Amino acid sequence: MGRGKVAAAAAAALLVVASGCQLKNSGDNLVAGKTAFVAKCGSCHVLKRAGTTGVVGPNLDEAFQRARGEGFGQSTFAGIVERQILHPARGAQVDPATGKAGPKMPAGLYTGERAQDVAAYVASAVARTGKDKGALAAIGVRSNKAATAKAGKLEIPADPSGATAYTFASATAPAGKLEIDSPNKSGTDHNIALEGSGVNEKGPVVKNGAVSKITATLKPGAYTYFCSVDGHRQAGMQGKLTVK
Repeated sequence: MGRGKVAAAAAAALLVVASGCQLKNSGDNLVAGKTAFVAKCGSCHVLKRAGTTGVVGPNLDEAFQRARGEGFGQSTFAGIVERQILHPARGAQVDPATGKAGPKMPAGLYTGERAQDVAAYVASAVARTGKDKGALAAIGVRSNKAATAKAGKLEIPADPSGATAYTFASATAPAGKLEIDSPNKSGTDHNIALEGSGVNEKGPVVKNGAVSKITATLKPGAYTYFCSVDGHRQAGMQGKLTVK
């Protein structure tokens, strides 16, 4: 059974015993919930409307697709998600294809009102087509901006929200020695790494305002910068560096 089917089966089992909860679905609650989900949950989980593409945890859209199709409501979904945030299933999920266990979801990643906000947003978005609108549409949108090296330095900050993204999708630099700095204002672990044309450099993993740095001597060509934290590159935290 693939990861998506495992997640779907687990969600279906939970639905049998789930009871409804008070669904918080005001605009402010949903904005706060999406912001929090993108910051700390999106690096592990796929949720299409949130724009997250994590690969180390269950695909939430697949997990709830059958239940939504069978008419279960958002209050039921919110109750399941909130309980999973506060009390994750014991043990790491094993991928049947590889036999390897993925990372275990930490308990209480969010608590109280924030956990309710995340649950409300996921319940409103999971297994639904289309895109978020209004204030929700601006959250989790990946940058298409380009950075340019100056005086032998290139700065590529991690997204300050904690999302698995950099604030620049691409960059350019002249050939020669280059220092790449990646400040990370968020509380989520990130770093900067670079590969291509024989280069393979990884900076330290940092958070809370620290800076991940690497230095390399680069020849003209194409390189890829990325976050080497498990699952982050696969979730889209990478960009193209062109050296001329």
